[in-house]
Amino acid sequence: MEQDSQFRFFKSEHLPDLTVLQAAMDGFTYDRHAHEEHSFGVTLTGRQDFFSGGANHRSMPGNIIQFNPGEVHDGCSGGDDPLNYVMVYVPANELEPLVANAAGREQATDFRVNETLIQDPTLSQAILELARLISNKVGSRIEQEHALYQIASRVTQRAGRFEADDITRKADVLLERAREFIQAHVTEDLALEDISEAANLSKYHFLRLFRKQFGITPHQYVVNCRINAARHALDSGDSLNDVVYRYGFADLSHFNRRFKRIYGMTPRQYQASIAS
Repeated sequence: MEQDSQFRFFKSEHLPDLTVLQAAMDGFTYDRHAHEEHSFGVTLTGRQDFFSGGANHRSMPGNIIQFNPGEVHDGCSGGDDPLNYVMVYVPANELEPLVANAAGREQATDFRVNETLIQDPTLSQAILELARLISNKVGSRIEQEHALYQIASRVTQRAGRFEADDITRKADVLLERAREFIQAHVTEDLALEDISEAANLSKYHFLRLFRKQFGITPHQYVVNCRINAARHALDSGDSLNDVVYRYGFADLSHFNRRFKRIYGMTPRQYQASIAS
């Protein structure tokens, strides 16, 4: 039953752009969506079934799940046992300088991890340590920075040469053009034609490519971006009523439904979670 699922979010006291999710899922299924941050998760118990990168995956206890910014995915509990997992959300501007440092480069702009389901005890330990420090509100800033660097260092080691191939790069450019336009106009009533023009493609060609590459429609992605923007506004302490109408939701009930299908809780519950 969905009511048996529990979700808790924690914001780092020292690195405020970092967020941790502790999730216990039994009967809940996420809608397909994407986050703006790099997402690093560890399955603790049960089986985690999810779609990402055009394929379905199953994560067993100890496995790591990684999503790049803008990467569409969903998720649910698989098998008979309840699912428990933790996820750390790291903005690109926090991760990329650490990756560049670990790789001995001046920069690592648009760094992407090319693995979705990973078995790596060293990386798993680093993710769990950072999640522990943030969710338990323990340790100093330098300890959290060190744990984050351990994550960046390990994914850099695994990546080796991390230049994107041409096919991936073209897909990223398509998403980036559309995403930048959507985010710049997230409070407006956008049309498919507006977004396709920003990507320099005809409307229906853009729609076909977008759905094939990302598994959702541009409209679903617009709603996703609005929810992500609304979440950041809630993080900043904006009032719930202001956020609802600013980002184009018909009413609080509509916003609640959309938000919960991505974050597992209502916006009001989310605000209470990060404030505790």
